[in-house]
Amino acid sequence: MKRLAMVVVAVLAATLSPAPAQAHADLVMRGADVSTLPRALELGAKFYDFRGKRANPYDILRQAGANYLRLRIWNDPTSGYSNKEKVLQQARAIKKAGHRLLIDFHYSDTWADPGKQFIPEAWAGHDLAQLRQDVYDYTYDVCRSLKRQGTTPDSVQIGNEINVGMLWPTGRVDNNDFGPLSTLLKAGYDATKACNRSTKVMIHTALAGNIDAAHWFYDGITAQGVKWDITALSYYCMWHGSLDNLRTVLTDVKARYSKPVVIAETAYPWTTENFDHLENIILSPAPCDGIPATPQGQAQQFTQVQEVAREAGALGVFYWEPTWTAIDGNGWDTEDIENSGNAWENMATFDDSGRVNPYIRWHR
Repeated sequence: MKRLAMVVVAVLAATLSPAPAQAHADLVMRGADVSTLPRALELGAKFYDFRGKRANPYDILRQAGANYLRLRIWNDPTSGYSNKEKVLQQARAIKKAGHRLLIDFHYSDTWADPGKQFIPEAWAGHDLAQLRQDVYDYTYDVCRSLKRQGTTPDSVQIGNEINVGMLWPTGRVDNNDFGPLSTLLKAGYDATKACNRSTKVMIHTALAGNIDAAHWFYDGITAQGVKWDITALSYYCMWHGSLDNLRTVLTDVKARYSKPVVIAETAYPWTTENFDHLENIILSPAPCDGIPATPQGQAQQFTQVQEVAREAGALGVFYWEPTWTAIDGNGWDTEDIENSGNAWENMATFDDSGRVNPYIRWHR
């Protein structure tokens, strides 16, 4: 009887005691977009690790915890950079360094983002049926070319920050009509899977700060039967709000669409200083939550974003252009790369001398 009483007490104690906190899964996609890096290296840029020793920037990023690198691809950019040939070359370097590969299809000859989605010159005048075939053929060709050289993409994005569509005006969402956009997204998905079934397809928007807009977009393509594997969102605290709101959006979209979610872009300044002739995009000495624009502040904010992503069950976080330092000739404008300058160098994770921020880490 005494033993029975002890068992009952133990059972009651276990029942009434609070459950231990559930451990969050690791971030398996610890990424960075390094699309401007080939041009920088060709222009003589040098990169240094935490100890100040010159090293391969792909290796430096890996030492800091990154394991997944992202490359944008433009169809026929005037500069020649981020085109198919350059992406194939860089993909070999990325895989050789032990990273996984994400290909970011812009379906444009230049930048595609929430404010612009220009149709490539070669596709000008094509109707929806032709554009659908263009997207399929181009996506399949790039993926197949990467696969043939032994650098099969682990993931691809079908479009970049397509908040209201891509390939405007044909693929723009007007009057809540997601039909044309969905036709294009299906073509990209089908081409990717025809090339390699295991390559994960992301649909990427810059809607991490607006849950209603995220619902509108992803509900809209879901209703049209669009398939995708990972929901991808951009998050910059300067434009997309608080970390608490980010946690809410990530948690919500993961559950609502029953798909993994990833932060495809984020960044934070390490200084307010400008190192070239073009004014920087972010000038505030403390852009978010009072966190200073210092090397320690940059690392702190990036760590907090990763912590929120982990708590929300996200797959990972990609830092946007950590290697884009102020190198003369590596400007933002595809039509004037020589002279256009860089407004992002204070957001890189390498300083003006090429040394990596010693505090920055991609955390599991």
